[in-house]
Amino acid sequence: METIRESIDINGSIDSVFAYVQNPSTHTQWLPSLIDIRHVTGAGRGQHYEWTYKMAGLILEGESTVIAHVPNERLVIRTKGSTDGLWTFVLEPHERGTRLDLTVEYTIPLPVLGKLAEKLVVRRNERELALAVQNIKDHCES
Repeated sequence: METIRESIDINGSIDSVFAYVQNPSTHTQWLPSLIDIRHVTGAGRGQHYEWTYKMAGLILEGESTVIAHVPNERLVIRTKGSTDGLWTFVLEPHERGTRLDLTVEYTIPLPVLGKLAEKLVVRRNERELALAVQNIKDHCES
């Protein structure tokens, strides 16, 4: 399992940042390789939805369930399917608004490509996560 982390300071209230990241319908706006979110049911802890994601040229399908939902503090989403993972969002007050820490633990569904290809995918995913938190910041500050 791979783990990547990104943190960013956002000039916006915790309320607005949390509202944005906890809403599955916004995920395709800030996560570059996320193609589709569908069949969203529930809200808060237990919310469930299906997704389509592109990784290393492969189309991956799966589902996500919110397993922890503490408004304006913490959101944890478990993904299952073509790739399994855990997305942990932690929000804290910051001098100019909100500090967002995002940690993603995930499996790489590419065992046939070997270690070199896995390292390339990890690097690409690291860049994508940096872009994702910047997209969240840009949206919340606009």
